[in-house]
Amino acid sequence: MVKQQDVFYVPSSHWDREWYLPFQDYRHKLVRLMDQVLADLASGVMEGPFTGDGQAILIEDYLEIRPEKEAELRAHVAEGRIVFGPWYVLPDEFLVSGESLLRNLRFGKSIVRSFGGEPSTAGFVCDLFGHNSQMPQILMGFGSVGGLVWRGVDIRKGGRFLWEGADGSCLPTYRFGKSGYCDYTYKVRRSTDERVAFDSEEAAEALVAFIEEERERMGPDSPALVFDGGDHLLLDPRHYAVLQDHAKKTQDYCLRHGTLDAFLEGMAASFTGDEPRVRGELREPTRWPTTEDQSFLIPGCLASRVWAKQENAALESLLCDWVEPFAAFAHLALGIEHPSGFLQVAWRWLLQNHPHDSICGCSVDQVHEDMKYRFSQCRQLGERLLDESLRTLAAAAPGSLAPHERRLAVFNSLPEPRTGVFEFEVEIPVEWPEFTEFFGYEPKPAFRLFRGEEPIPYQRLGTRRSVTRKRLRDLHYPKPYMVHVVRVAAELTLPALGAAQLRVEGIESKGNGADHLGNRHVPVTRHPATPGLRTGRCTMENAFLRVAIQPDGGLTLVDKASGQRYTDLNLFEDDADIGDGWYHGPTVNRRDVVSGSAQIELLCDTPLLTTFVVRQTLLLPRAYDTRTDARSTERAPLLCESFITLRADAQGLDVETHIENSIHDHRLRVLFPTGADATTYLADAPFDVVERPIALRADNHTYREMEVETKPQQSWTAVFDQSRGLALVCSGGLLETAVPDRPERPIALTLFRATGRTKMTDGEPEGQMEGMPLTFRYRILPLVGQPDRSELFRHARILADGIRTVCLSQSDLDFERGKWDGPEQANGELLRLEGAAVPTSIRQVDGATEIRVFNPHEVEVTASLLPGEHLSAEGAGLVDFESQPMSEPLSIAEDGITAQLGPKKIRTIRLSR
Repeated sequence: MVKQQDVFYVPSSHWDREWYLPFQDYRHKLVRLMDQVLADLASGVMEGPFTGDGQAILIEDYLEIRPEKEAELRAHVAEGRIVFGPWYVLPDEFLVSGESLLRNLRFGKSIVRSFGGEPSTAGFVCDLFGHNSQMPQILMGFGSVGGLVWRGVDIRKGGRFLWEGADGSCLPTYRFGKSGYCDYTYKVRRSTDERVAFDSEEAAEALVAFIEEERERMGPDSPALVFDGGDHLLLDPRHYAVLQDHAKKTQDYCLRHGTLDAFLEGMAASFTGDEPRVRGELREPTRWPTTEDQSFLIPGCLASRVWAKQENAALESLLCDWVEPFAAFAHLALGIEHPSGFLQVAWRWLLQNHPHDSICGCSVDQVHEDMKYRFSQCRQLGERLLDESLRTLAAAAPGSLAPHERRLAVFNSLPEPRTGVFEFEVEIPVEWPEFTEFFGYEPKPAFRLFRGEEPIPYQRLGTRRSVTRKRLRDLHYPKPYMVHVVRVAAELTLPALGAAQLRVEGIESKGNGADHLGNRHVPVTRHPATPGLRTGRCTMENAFLRVAIQPDGGLTLVDKASGQRYTDLNLFEDDADIGDGWYHGPTVNRRDVVSGSAQIELLCDTPLLTTFVVRQTLLLPRAYDTRTDARSTERAPLLCESFITLRADAQGLDVETHIENSIHDHRLRVLFPTGADATTYLADAPFDVVERPIALRADNHTYREMEVETKPQQSWTAVFDQSRGLALVCSGGLLETAVPDRPERPIALTLFRATGRTKMTDGEPEGQMEGMPLTFRYRILPLVGQPDRSELFRHARILADGIRTVCLSQSDLDFERGKWDGPEQANGELLRLEGAAVPTSIRQVDGATEIRVFNPHEVEVTASLLPGEHLSAEGAGLVDFESQPMSEPLSIAEDGITAQLGPKKIRTIRLSR
């Protein structure tokens, strides 16, 4: 007997948590949906199971309103009649870090398990705006046997294909039909037109036609899918009755209730290896007319409401690079309680901003206003936890302080030592003596820095006087005190994931006398300030680079090792943008502003670093005028203030640009001509480096949704040939770059897009970001040939993390030391990582320490892990993304652990202690 083809009916509802309505409006409807589902399952009207859109947050959102339904919901989840997960929320895949994607999946699955159920493992990414190259490895690492996608894949590849990830992982993947995950609701339920009256015969005919179309797309050996999960739709009992009746009557196939997991298992089992294969990112724009394919890639979200991207990236770095590793350090070294519960809450707040309609910046203003609160909650938790860990670790080092001394701990978040010029702040009590220059024009706090007994030369960069601080104690009320905050630069060596312990020593007055002007006799505390790095009126130079500021504000940079010269760097380009959060909207009546006037100022010039300030003023059209379909004739100035810093030991040039936007309907980019003879370029992506062509496809003009030159990065883009090139490394949240197909091959970094349009509204003004102060930081690195990818990730990590300092008095030491039992101790390093693997996470998981790394290279690399004195290599092993042991071996020796990582592989090393 020939087995009938399975056709799985999966009832669901795609639940954008917030979009054209804010969260609470959508939740009101979610409660109605879940009430209906529970009632229909209880009465037998619906056979089940019901699928909760691949995300577990629906459980929390529903039960917060209906806590009395918890037992009933738990029972259905435990029995598999309602299926949630694997995600916590359905995120965008390019706008958050790879580590966030892993935490999202892990968190979602844990919530479902806490309800006694088994989470779905379906790789459900139905509505995301393209897919990154490592999703097959990520999804398969969480047990997925198949994926479900819509955007970014040509519909003519059919209903199923093999998606090959960057590391070679091959995921059997289903491609939704013409209208995507809404296909059934469009074609059968006719949910796009409320004027269509329900007719059971027409509904039955539409259902049969839909199933036949799906069967043809999938082929005879694979099951077919009827996915009833359009945007925010409740289930329609009339159409459900038609489907049940047809299931009883049909002899051509087995139409039955099922889950996405069951469908994917059957589909994957039917794969022969001859299916169409797509490798890497899925970012194909839509070619065909809407009569054949209604998908859109929607590639323009990368710089919409850029403040949200920046804050998200900053918080990802805060949690992953600082809070988690140093909380682990304090726990392992001193027995301080690990703040697992606080970390879980912090991550929950952050992940709730990762849904694609939230982090993409394409929703109504209220949505993005609500995001600020969630970000704020995450930041408060993260900063509080980090402050606790760093202060405790700083106090743990042995020694005591005199009244005129302070301990200054300078922390490094990288799992490798760092030596170089660092900028940091020193807090000096206002009562400490000061010295003055010449006739007392400017009082300066008098202090010296020591490491042990070795004096540390430093350069003063700035001072904020009489800043209020609070001393907090458990048994006493808060006590305010005043300090002068002195910003300095000094050459230091910092241990890996540890701190350099410095001593700040105030200078005692010499006697009680004063000069005839009343100035106290306080010894000066200066260090040689000449020669600085400035070499001319607007030039500076170190051992690696020669920098000149052009009259128009652009930069000329000479790489002294190669002799290559780069000009017109850091010039701004502004064009009209009449799009929305989804798309950059260029105009036919084009009036791009490509130059402005410049004023150049010298901020500081020392032997350690020199900083110029370049104030470029662009006179821009005030807005877009819809009456003339052109940018307005009214002009307004936009000031772009860039701080250009060259450090004595640096092979790159640092830029920090400040802008307060006053212009509507525009996109601002900053350009870096490379002059490289290149046809492709590199950019980083979640757990990967991708190579992209510079030229757009030759037939781009024939596409319904054209390919755009802007593409995603996480933190860096590099253009190069064998003799020259540039890498632009950015602080987190600057996610859109392009390499226009022009002879000079410039890297174009989008700083922001200011737009007023929002889908299904008359416009949302906050998308213009008018009056919002914006700061952008990036580093320009000259290249000769192929860059070291691991080194570029290291630069990105340094830009994102910076350093952290803690300043303690003897009273502070006494208080902090009361938090643990045991002696004071020098903590050294938590651990050290050597080799070409890139770290993304170091944290405590269920009493063990897990270190996650990935290989960005096309060849196998070695990762060497050297545990510090509070960790042990004994019993170390590889685990998967859910901390389950893997069979791959590790090389364990007395001095450390060695792991081999294949090309583009992600691996997690677990230390039992």
